[in-house]
Amino acid sequence: MTNANSPSDGAATRRLLRLGAASHQSRDDLVAVEEPLEIRIGDEAIAVTMRTPGHDDELAAGFCLTEGIVTRADEIESVEVCAAAEHGNTVVVRLGDDAPLRIARARRALFVSSSCGLCGKQSLDRIEQAVERFAGAGPRVAGGVLANLPEQMRARQSTFAQTGGLHAAALFTEGGELLVLREDVGRHNAVDKVIGSRLLRGHPHQRAAILLVSGRASFEIIQKAALARVPIVAAVSAPSSLAIDLAARLDMTLIGFLRAGRMNVYHGAARLCGFASPE
Repeated sequence: MTNANSPSDGAATRRLLRLGAASHQSRDDLVAVEEPLEIRIGDEAIAVTMRTPGHDDELAAGFCLTEGIVTRADEIESVEVCAAAEHGNTVVVRLGDDAPLRIARARRALFVSSSCGLCGKQSLDRIEQAVERFAGAGPRVAGGVLANLPEQMRARQSTFAQTGGLHAAALFTEGGELLVLREDVGRHNAVDKVIGSRLLRGHPHQRAAILLVSGRASFEIIQKAALARVPIVAAVSAPSSLAIDLAARLDMTLIGFLRAGRMNVYHGAARLCGFASPE
């Protein structure tokens, strides 16, 4: 357990000047660490992401799954964090002999992000071609279970408690059991880390029913959950229009504004139970 008075690996000390109406004070403060990570497939660099150091192997594995480079754990031969690189900010994923084909296929059909400038319909079409619809498949989750998830997540956000500057993502069972939680300066990285954690341990989908994110639910979050075969996505903030559209097309359950026992259900309410009938 991290001592509250000492920074975790995801936090760094910086000097600040705190100004008030009648006074000012110079002091040290803990801030979230942000550094670049280069992800390579063999010798080929495929991405650079700004992330909070830690669990870099999980981040790379999750990225490979959620970008369609791999679909199963046994397609990854190894994941190596390169200590010899500058700041250790390189991770190498080694695949089988078909690695070049996988990279080329992933780049041709790279799942687009909300900032890429391509139209929403093209984004939806690409992910829908790659992911099988959930078609109303379980699980069934009680409202009381969902209501307790944000508190569970916040209680385990150790670096957020120190810095206030990190996103979190967590995977839960349908009964509300926490499977894995990760923090990162980027919400997409946090999601890739929890997905990669399950992937590297050989049970990427087993028992994982709910993905909870600390921020908003964007198209990319739904995309990543869909590729990891997690049918329920909940966020403490708002979803985007494209996230709602994708959840509907894939028949996923999408919940926003999950706070203080209340929530908005944008699609997939049939997977939820224990609520009063709609007025």
